[in-house]
Amino acid sequence: MILEQLFHLCENRTSVRRELIGGLTTFLAMSYILAVNPELLGSTGMSKTAVFTATILAAIVGCLLMGLVANFPVALAPGMGLNAFFTYTVVQEWHIPWQTALAGVFVAGILFILLTLSKLRDKLINLIPSALKYAVSAGIGLFIAFSGLQTSGIIVANKSNAVALGNLHSPTVLLAIFGIIVGIMLVTANVTGGIFWGMFITAAVGMIFGIIPLPTGIISGVPSVQPIFGQAVTHLGNINSFQMIIVILTFFIIGLFDTSGTLVGVATEAGMVDKESGEVKGVGKALFSGALATTLGAVFGTSPTTAYVESTSGVAVGARTGLSSVFVALLFAIAAFFSPILTVITSAVTASALIIVGILMLSNVQYIDWTKFEIAVPAFFTMIMMLLTYSISEGLAVSFIFYPITMTVKGRWREVNALMWTMMVVFILYFAFVA
Repeated sequence: MILEQLFHLCENRTSVRRELIGGLTTFLAMSYILAVNPELLGSTGMSKTAVFTATILAAIVGCLLMGLVANFPVALAPGMGLNAFFTYTVVQEWHIPWQTALAGVFVAGILFILLTLSKLRDKLINLIPSALKYAVSAGIGLFIAFSGLQTSGIIVANKSNAVALGNLHSPTVLLAIFGIIVGIMLVTANVTGGIFWGMFITAAVGMIFGIIPLPTGIISGVPSVQPIFGQAVTHLGNINSFQMIIVILTFFIIGLFDTSGTLVGVATEAGMVDKESGEVKGVGKALFSGALATTLGAVFGTSPTTAYVESTSGVAVGARTGLSSVFVALLFAIAAFFSPILTVITSAVTASALIIVGILMLSNVQYIDWTKFEIAVPAFFTMIMMLLTYSISEGLAVSFIFYPITMTVKGRWREVNALMWTMMVVFILYFAFVA
């Protein structure tokens, strides 16, 4: 069987059906990017319809690479946070043309590829202490759960308390709460694909009660990507200032650790971390796939492509191989023709998936030795800073700074490898001059 040879389904104790459900769940959880990315990048002057197509192309290529090359159950698409930096900071605040900004993304992607081929990036992931890997997984759980609560309106910004409960009389918020309850009931009852069916039921109820508008159509044509395609390459000559160097380094650093952190978290959840060595199985190919996807995504005309934490929702329902990523790619391809239907997948629908997965991922804290303060400190800051800064990369950065410090004070400095010392210095400089 071809699928067995490509993805080793039996070895990973999975099936085509489970991978399909996992891929579909991941796709539904991350499909919001099809609406958000064009809206964000469109405010820079880029064609929104072209960005829609570029987003789909970048996701298809990224997911296929991750599935066929790395055999990893991780989906890729233009990343949230990175597209905001591209839009609000690089283009609107620093007044850098979007064409030049895309060229910066392209160069950052090339740096990703070179670092991956040199094996340094591979070593970086595998040299992260096991306790921090588990903290990353739990931190991502908190991060995506909070994201689900926030985007659904259950939690809102508050001037006096930073955050507070949203309007519990809002139909949208009530729908999200309904979806969370249904999803939790299904998962508690061990219903196969409970997270996916919870989202399906929530979307159906939302349409029945008029909370979610019915789709205006079913099939639509695929918009042309021509207005933005290749601009990253033709404007490489515009990278001639220190400001652009900062842009490239920021894309590089944030993209590096967003992807790395997500891969570690998803791999831990999927049981792909070797219990003896602490290494992530197949991480080199996965990292290379992410690097190549970022580079090609820039050519298509979109901000950096990265691994999606929403992939954990697919892992939670059984995805264990790259076949789920291939299914995600196919669903993105289909979405290019059926975009009106995606309007029913709102933040109220996906909230339950994000929150339930966050709960499941928190179980990894049991593997951290909280009785050793030198370990507890960096692990704690990994999780709390991911949540409070709303950034996976900055949570990682803070933990990388604290780990060598606490281990040294405890007299365990010999257990800190050279790479961890190097990254401590790099992140101190990052916070001092870039962040």
